[in-house]
Formats: sequence, structure tokens, C-alpha cells
Amino acid sequence: MRVLLTGGSGFIAAHVLDILLEHGHSVVTTVRSQEKAKKIAENHKDHGKDKLDFAIVEDIAQENAFDEAVKSEPPFEAVIHTASPFHFNVTDVQKQLLDPAIIGTTGILKSVKKSAPTVKKVIITSSFASIVNPFEGTWPEHTYSEKDWNPISAEQAVQNPANGYRASKTFAERAAWDFLEQEKPNFTIATMCPPLVLGPIVHYLNSLDALNTSNQRIRDIMQGKAKEEIPETGTFIWVDVRDLALCHVLAIEKEEAANKRFFITAGYFSNKEIAQVIEKHYPQYKDQLPTSSTPGGDYPKGGVYKIDNERVQKVLGIKFRSFDESIKDTVKSLQAVGA
Repeated sequence: MRVLLTGGSGFIAAHVLDILLEHGHSVVTTVRSQEKAKKIAENHKDHGKDKLDFAIVEDIAQENAFDEAVKSEPPFEAVIHTASPFHFNVTDVQKQLLDPAIIGTTGILKSVKKSAPTVKKVIITSSFASIVNPFEGTWPEHTYSEKDWNPISAEQAVQNPANGYRASKTFAERAAWDFLEQEKPNFTIATMCPPLVLGPIVHYLNSLDALNTSNQRIRDIMQGKAKEEIPETGTFIWVDVRDLALCHVLAIEKEEAANKRFFITAGYFSNKEIAQVIEKHYPQYKDQLPTSSTPGGDYPKGGVYKIDNERVQKVLGIKFRSFDESIKDTVKSLQAVGA
């Protein structure tokens, strides 16, 4: 299958790219600059232009940003859209979070409808942020599933960066489903909603400062930043990036994934458990790590929400990796970058 992958230099997309190539698909990935394209090409020297090529899209928040990228010879049959901002380092929530996420998502759908009639499937990386109700806290009596939507409003969205990020994911995903309903394109949509994404780094990083937000907590614990007190866990559910990437690829390969939303989580974790796994596999970090008596980083006393991840297991046939394996492999990859 010929696939357009957006945001190819990102943490999740780099794994999606690896699996697409492994499965024999031919890929064009969008990047923001020629330099990023060069770095990815260097990592995949064994794939020629027919298997891996690039399209430059400098700013996904511009109208018509993807108009040229969706045109290809041979033509595309599927699109996997992972490009979206995720950081809390913002001064203008609307411009830096909401616009790129929403315009980026609706923009690619419009471009596909207008200029890529051969595309039959579009997969969009959404987030547990579009499922969770942030106003209910740990909500132990509730079970989250694909039926849930974050009730955040446009007014609440611009109050702070955390709200802005959750709203950007929620509004962008809703805009995709609205597009499907109103525009009736000749392609199907599937959305992927992962919580905290942990797992090894395979994309190029200049330094550990450029690490994806979820893995930063592992880096910080390795570097001794949780020695006196372990930070609160925040989101108590996780998925390994390799399993999430595989879900994206399976969603273009399996007909039954069409027009479905997938809540992709392997289960529960706490920051305290991260420290325990690091100590078990990497005793050389013992002096930097918290001990069993260090406060913080545990599950809430009243319990935490339940999860229903049955759809992703049934429809996509995913068998999730263990937390132990995920943390072990993540630390190994961080060591390679210089942790």
C-alpha cells in the first residue's frame, strides 16, 4: 500500500514509519525541513526512494498546507496523520495549540478529499485527552471507553496550556468525525486515543532536552530528580509506543477498523513503579533513584478510574507489551542518547 505519513520526525511517527516499512508498504512522510528529511533518510539507508520519500510541509496550521503533499505517483491509498503539537511551553493557547491541531486535522482531510481520490483510509492520532473528563479527578466509579468525550468548552480551553492541550486533541478529533458526517468523503476514518506513551526512542534527538513529554518523567527519575520526592503520576494509564504504532498500521490493513475510535492503553502504572523497574534492571542508577520510603508517585488512596480497552484488542488483535519491558527498553534507548 502507498501511505502518506505526516509528522515523520516525531516520537510516535518514527515507530509508525518503521512498522510501515517492515510490513512492505511504500511511504512518503511529511517533515518541516529538508534537514529533518535527511536525518530520517540516514536512518533508513536500505530503503530507496520508491519505498521512502519525503514531502516538506513547513506549517500544518496554514490553510491548504497539505494540498501538494497528498499528490503522489503512484497515488496514495492511505494517510496516517500523527502531526500535532504537544508541549506546555506556550504563550498563546489558540495560536500554538488549538489552531495547529484543528486546522492541521481538517486541513489534511480537505486536501485528501480534493486532491487524493484514491485514498480509502485516514488514521488520525488523537489522545486519551479527548476521552478523559478532567473535571472529575480520579473518578474511581467510572469506566473510560471509546464512548467518552472530554466535555471541555472553548472558554475553558484558553485558560491555561494544560486545558489548551486537552482541548486541542478533543476539538481536532471532533472536527474529523464532523467532517466525515458532513462531507461524506470516499475514505473512512479511524482515530487512535492513547494515554501516556512510553517506550524507546528511535527518532533523531539533538539532546535529551528534546525528549517527548511522556518519556521526560523516565529521564528525570534516572537523573536523580525524584530522589527526595517522587512527582505525582497524573495520568495513571500508559501504552508502549511500539504497540501504539502497530495499531496505526493495523488500522489501515484491517477493514473492520474503518470509522472506529480506539482507546489504546495497556493498563496502569505509577511514577513509583517506574523507579522500581529502573532499579531492578539498571542497579548502576541506585544512588540517583528514590527508595521504598521516598514520598510521592503512588496511586491515589481512593482508587482510580477503570478502563475498557476491549475494542482495540478485539478489532486490531493487539497483545500489549508489559510495563517492565517498556521501561527497560526506554532506559536503554535514553542511555544511547546520553542519559
